[in-house]
Amino acid sequence: MTDDLGVLIVDDDFRVAALHSAIVDAVRGFSVRARAGSIGAARQAIAEHPDIDLALLDVYLPDGSGIELVAELDCDCFIVGAETDASAVRSAMRAGALAYLIKPFDDADLARRLAGYAQYRRMLAGENVDQHAVDAALSALRFGTRAADRAEGGSPTEQRILALFAEGAPLFADDVSREIGIAAPTARRHLANLVAAGRLTMSLQYGTTGRPRQEYRLPRA
Repeated sequence: MTDDLGVLIVDDDFRVAALHSAIVDAVRGFSVRARAGSIGAARQAIAEHPDIDLALLDVYLPDGSGIELVAELDCDCFIVGAETDASAVRSAMRAGALAYLIKPFDDADLARRLAGYAQYRRMLAGENVDQHAVDAALSALRFGTRAADRAEGGSPTEQRILALFAEGAPLFADDVSREIGIAAPTARRHLANLVAAGRLTMSLQYGTTGRPRQEYRLPRA
């Protein structure tokens, strides 16, 4: 059992589900517990994985609406969909969704929201809170966080990593690991921090076989 916050990805487009999974796994403190392409599969995943803390739900699914599923699931929920109708947003909030992200969005936007959710959880982890803690937790949840409480420039290792991207070329975690001389898991952790802070962006590169690779680059100006 891991101490990471467990996430369920619910989207019937497997490429979108893979992208969201990669973003979740790239953010420190999160891991994907399951993926589902329908409401029925989401219900089964929740039953099989009681350690799911957060579900990322698409709106339009083959067997119903992700918004209607929000009130049913025994976990926190973000709506992550292309529906722009204001009534759908109101319905999602009324059902209990903690956030509503409209596709398409930058990878860093979801990473910041996840980091904000983790901060929200930490701030409300005690038995009692004051109004300041409530306001700060809801602010982190609403606006996300750029790895709050970190120095603006990041750690010395992250400064060295950023310097590798100065020429504008994209890099994979293995490239960073080799150039900096750190272990690949350590490189991925620092890269995740930089994505969450908005200093880098991450996208998936699909090969002919195997799992997609996470490619990192500087944000476009």
